[in-house]
Amino acid sequence: MEYSDFRMPASGIQPSSVVTPPGTWRTVLEFLQSRFPHVHDWLQRMQCGQVLNAQGHALPLDSPFVAQQRIYYYRNVAQETPIPFAATVLAETDHFIVVDKPHFLPVTPSGKYLQETVLVRLKKAYPREALSPIHRIDRDTTGLVLFARQTSSRNPYQTLFRERKVHKVYECVAPWNPHLSWPIERHSRIVQASHFMQQEEQPGAPNAVTRITPLETAGAWARYRLEPLTGQRHQLRVHMAALGLPIKNDGIYPTLTPEGACDWSAPLQLLALSIAFTDPFSGEACCFSSQQTLLPL
Repeated sequence: MEYSDFRMPASGIQPSSVVTPPGTWRTVLEFLQSRFPHVHDWLQRMQCGQVLNAQGHALPLDSPFVAQQRIYYYRNVAQETPIPFAATVLAETDHFIVVDKPHFLPVTPSGKYLQETVLVRLKKAYPREALSPIHRIDRDTTGLVLFARQTSSRNPYQTLFRERKVHKVYECVAPWNPHLSWPIERHSRIVQASHFMQQEEQPGAPNAVTRITPLETAGAWARYRLEPLTGQRHQLRVHMAALGLPIKNDGIYPTLTPEGACDWSAPLQLLALSIAFTDPFSGEACCFSSQQTLLPL
């Protein structure tokens, strides 16, 4: 049984899971309390049937601990802040759905976001389908995201991304520097930085490539076309910041702003503008364009 095979609860949220390691815990409850000490309601979750075995059955409070078993559990987020922006379904086939995502709305549940995500909102609109993201963009980024409609459809599309058979185009607004040799193809090695929210460039074999082309300029600002040839986390934001051209309103690069400093009126000026690929099922050429826009220069 997989994540997407569970019966959809009314909340639209599928469970997370963990595989138990070898250990001396007496019960599943003891393991969960030890493994996730920051979560204080495991007892209540088990009493409410929110902790399940691999067959989707609720585990009783006295369930004995067994190593190497997969346990599913439902997450709770207290006082989740509503995000006042809606995603739009641009197109759908038997195998995928194309969503135009607004700024600030996460693609999938994580951290303090659960209900206020594209995936959960979609699952409420399509309750009978095993929806899952084929790829992802940052919460701060606006634009296109593809979702598989069934488990069997997911891997063929993800393979296109892994094999770099998907052409993605982004646009951004960032400072203008006429002294750089435009257009630029940035090759660098991007790795996890000391803070978990950030990535950084380090010496070594390049694992990230982005083509950067100015489209228009207005005083100190410019609008750029970005074509990522690889898919490293935060790649576009890291490459622009490394050139001394951090994307406008970026709260992570080059300086990490305090959590909770979100300003609805100043979204990150990064747009996942278009996506093109050959459909692995129909063989047809597919191309989709976002209806979202960036602020004028």
